[in-house]
Amino acid sequence: MMPASVPERVSPATLAVSATPSNDWDDFVRSQRGAAVYFQSGWVSLPRDVFGHQTFFIEARDASGRLVGVLPLVRQRSLLGDFATSLPFFNYGGALAPTSEVRNALMSKARDIARDLGCSYLELRDVNPDAENWECRTDKVTMILQLPANMELLGKQLGSKLRSQVKRAEREKTAVRTGGIELLDDFYHVFAHNMRDLGTPVYPKRFFRAILERFPEQTAIIAVDLSGAPSAAGFLVIHEGRAEIPWASCLAAAKSVGLNMKLYWEVLSFAIQRGCTSFDFGRSSKDSGTYRFKKQWGAEPVQLHWHRWDRNPSAQAQPMSESRAMRLATGIWQRLPVGVTNLIGPIISPSLPW
Repeated sequence: MMPASVPERVSPATLAVSATPSNDWDDFVRSQRGAAVYFQSGWVSLPRDVFGHQTFFIEARDASGRLVGVLPLVRQRSLLGDFATSLPFFNYGGALAPTSEVRNALMSKARDIARDLGCSYLELRDVNPDAENWECRTDKVTMILQLPANMELLGKQLGSKLRSQVKRAEREKTAVRTGGIELLDDFYHVFAHNMRDLGTPVYPKRFFRAILERFPEQTAIIAVDLSGAPSAAGFLVIHEGRAEIPWASCLAAAKSVGLNMKLYWEVLSFAIQRGCTSFDFGRSSKDSGTYRFKKQWGAEPVQLHWHRWDRNPSAQAQPMSESRAMRLATGIWQRLPVGVTNLIGPIISPSLPW
């Protein structure tokens, strides 16, 4: 059930909770410099509209009724667990407000909601660390590359070694296609194979379709074909001069000829052509293989601060990806046929703590 949305007075703001955003939610988000696109109500609503997850819009207003802070929250409840996140499926979330006082009030309200719902934990995917009395995960960073004005300058910036890896792929029979929803099947073909190889259940295709249909001006797909078949692909989100690639994949056989390098070269070219001044390679665990891959492109780490509340802190488990059971499940998943993982994965993945 939805917690009561009776306004709660928290100086200097009044807090309220609703299943739908107020009319001024998006205007407020757009007014906050550097706010991630995922705070916009259309993105917040995706987990509810696609997967049926319970969604909360927490708002803070000043004495005049002006919106001064927001916190979107999604509850994932299934046989796999019961937890709340701001925001799942995406890299950013948490409280958005110009003052730490309002941010802390919003975070406390989210914690109250998670506690009242019986959630095992709450995770707020913030960039800033200025929360009071919260546990904080700092094992994740996002990798940001400042983009020059053109590809010639980028080539000089990246250096000859990396450029030679891109040229290696260009000696093969490759073709690059850029588009939107018409490339979804090709993207998903590569993505699903790669997720199986990683031992991870794949998102349903309808999740990506909903994004492309809802945000055609903010999204794009780049596909690289090898010998006429899609073999590498990236899904881009573009917002206020920053391009982000939350999902990118390359078939294992195509990596040996550098198609993954070719993909990222084309993605960066597309971002520069769209006038972007920075590129977000997405989150990584520190010093992981993906971290090192992104680092070679000149991307610099930006620390993420994922604030957590656990119902039972003494029994707080290690990250799911590091547990023995998860390592065993990953090994089994990697040996399954792609046809099987494409059937089972979309059923499991909406309830995982992405």
